[in-house]
Amino acid sequence: MSLSDSIPNNVDLGSDRKLLRALEKWQPNFRSWWMEMGPDGFQQNDIYLRTATSVDPKGWATYDYVKMPDYRWGIFLTPREGERSVNFGDVAGSKAWEEVPGELRGILRRIIVTQADTEPASVEQQRQLGKTAPSLYDLRNLFQVNVEEGRHLWAMVHLLHQYFGRDGREEAEGLLERRSGDADKPRILQTFNETTDEWLSFFCFTMFTDRDGKYQLAALSESGFDPLARATQFMLTEESFHLFCGETGIERIVQRSAELTKQDPNGDARDQGGVDLPTIQRWINYWFSSAVELFGGEISSNAADYFATGLKGRYREMAKYEDHRALGDSYEMSVPKDGKLVSETIPLRNALNEVLRDEYVADCERAVRKWNHVIKKAGVSFELALPSRRFNRSMGIYAGMSFDLAGSPITKEAFEAKRAEWLPSAEDRAYVRSLMQPVYEPGKIANWIAPPKTGVNGQPFEFEYVKLAR
Repeated sequence: MSLSDSIPNNVDLGSDRKLLRALEKWQPNFRSWWMEMGPDGFQQNDIYLRTATSVDPKGWATYDYVKMPDYRWGIFLTPREGERSVNFGDVAGSKAWEEVPGELRGILRRIIVTQADTEPASVEQQRQLGKTAPSLYDLRNLFQVNVEEGRHLWAMVHLLHQYFGRDGREEAEGLLERRSGDADKPRILQTFNETTDEWLSFFCFTMFTDRDGKYQLAALSESGFDPLARATQFMLTEESFHLFCGETGIERIVQRSAELTKQDPNGDARDQGGVDLPTIQRWINYWFSSAVELFGGEISSNAADYFATGLKGRYREMAKYEDHRALGDSYEMSVPKDGKLVSETIPLRNALNEVLRDEYVADCERAVRKWNHVIKKAGVSFELALPSRRFNRSMGIYAGMSFDLAGSPITKEAFEAKRAEWLPSAEDRAYVRSLMQPVYEPGKIANWIAPPKTGVNGQPFEFEYVKLAR
């Protein structure tokens, strides 16, 4: 493990001078991007951050005060444990690749670039959120998410530089040139161009969008391309914190909403300065329907090819499945025909995006059940729910059609008549933004969200997680 190198790493960069020089050339551009597009206004503050110094349990979570530009972004792969085999697809049983097979070069590069592009995009989307943080605890957690997304970018850029030559170097530069929401150079996936300018959206983003990342990374961690598998395994270790932020963040808003609903004579949390439960439901509808699109088309020849060639497996491929070839099996799917939904049998390999989406939806439903338990415990009669995966879609087989929250086909006119009830309106967004007033005093928190049950790394909630100028 080398921490003294210009780029901290456990991939023995020092033995490959050409690769090291290429990454050292990219490094100043990354720093410039971070200063321009990273968290605005907090670059010189001391933040109580978790920093990886190695991938083992004792080293990947070292806590200390760090200025974000000094954070140890680095390249960390889980150690190679003997000789791996490709565990699925048409090449199951063959030796895992240490180099990129020539015939897979193009699609593998596309997979890596698409994953890599999401990392800086989310930092850009969240750039201004520190100015309206509800507590120092949440401010610190935002910055932890941001720096880890930066490190995940480094992990993917390392793969591009080491294994894809000039094409990889050009792709790495492009990752710093695109901008979230830019009309001319937007990020690759639409969800990463969405506005995230208030904390309810931040928690929904880390709950729903980052949770898609969990399942995509888990599928790639099964890859027959060993360096990608080992990079994504450690990314998953850090990604779990991002999901924690989202799931518990929404839970804390739900808890406070229920409390304020009970306090108000008319049962209106807004009158008590909170986010009412129907508004939270609209945010869930919006961000969930955006996130489910990240899995790709329901019927996909690309998904079949990725599986057949050993590039991308299913979620927990080796632990959950006995048949790793997925030949001869099928998947029942509701497919739109003539404005109606009909059941159709799809070859399993062509439905693997939907298989992964099933895992994701079940995970999200588990979280919603927890949130509803909080509401019920507070004595409020209201239940949150996920919308159908067919609701509010702009891609895949359901694009161009309108569906209600239960997934039943409706007319476009009927959808528009219900839009303000189902999705955030301009008035909703303005109200939620009006609540976003910063609370920077240790131990204090905004009225619209409940405090966390515990602090970070055994510290109390009252701990000074971010040292601000006084």
